[in-house]
Amino acid sequence: MLSLRVLQVLPALNAGGVERGTLEIGRALVAAGHKSMVLSGGGRMVERLTSEGSEHICLAVGKKSLLSLRLIPQVRRLLEQVDIVHVRSRMPAWIVYLAWRGMPASTRPRLVTTVHGLYSVNRYSEVMTKGEVIIAISGAVRDYIRENYPRANDTRVKLIYRGVDDKDFPRGYQPTSGWVDAFRQQFSIPRERLILSLPARITRWKGGESFIRLIAQLADSHNVHGLIVGSAEDRQKPFESELHQLAATLNIADRLTFTGHRDDVREVMAISDAVYNLSTHAEPFGRTMIEALSIGRPVIAWNYGGAAESVASLFPDGLVDVGDEAALASVTKKVLAGDATPPLPNTFLLSTMCAKTLALYEELAERNIVG
Repeated sequence: MLSLRVLQVLPALNAGGVERGTLEIGRALVAAGHKSMVLSGGGRMVERLTSEGSEHICLAVGKKSLLSLRLIPQVRRLLEQVDIVHVRSRMPAWIVYLAWRGMPASTRPRLVTTVHGLYSVNRYSEVMTKGEVIIAISGAVRDYIRENYPRANDTRVKLIYRGVDDKDFPRGYQPTSGWVDAFRQQFSIPRERLILSLPARITRWKGGESFIRLIAQLADSHNVHGLIVGSAEDRQKPFESELHQLAATLNIADRLTFTGHRDDVREVMAISDAVYNLSTHAEPFGRTMIEALSIGRPVIAWNYGGAAESVASLFPDGLVDVGDEAALASVTKKVLAGDATPPLPNTFLLSTMCAKTLALYEELAERNIVG
């Protein structure tokens, strides 16, 4: 069996979808008998990464400073030890690319990039298209690459959807009655109220205002309670205050809960009668939507970006024309009445994502690609 040494590179290992994906691929590499290495500036997920069999190398590759270019010789020495280098973020990508480009073509590792976002279009972002293979995490991201970086021809762009583990998010999952009682008691949510949830950190573009207006539209005709499940960083605290004021102005403060950060978002989504993605600009994927759909909860989302791809595939009744808040209320009423077709079984699986990524690594290692 081909045994590979694979180095993934990202700014840090604190929290987020990119970080989770790095750990997931690390686990898959170890399980397949490969050597898994991760280069980052460190963070609270390092302990888990190493406990699962990967090696961590700590360098401040995510610091946005010209001084970071001093790391190039050190990174180049590291690249001499691996078969595949997989970069997942722009600043680390520049350091790795410049180190990689200076190596003899016959001895340097294969270079993979993953475009995780719909970045601003400029020279800085273009580095994410320098990979010998460029992974797009959704059709929306693939189209973004095609439109903005035509030199990244389609033969190099590979669509590999991100996925969730159906063992962690099984169909029909429900938390214990003790958890449900404690949650409702903590936030004073009457048992008879239907729960609508927006799992998203509190920032202006995540759609909190549309969600609050939706709760207000439904309040007279439906016994609903809205949950905004996520925290606000210090610089977003003024916006969080704006959301509280909007709820007060619309007279629904008693029907809206800001839960703050939760480690049990799965449980919150499982007791929700509908889960929302209302971001004010297209998201590259929308992993939370897949998690909710995987456990069989209806997801209602604006019809654009990567989130719309999963909803279109698994719960098309949940798509709403972007910004149409009247239609948003109408679709919600249909879902709450039980008139929508239940979500289909999840096809956006972690096992598929890992298998396709490892197959790509193995294919690259076995052939010489001219980028």
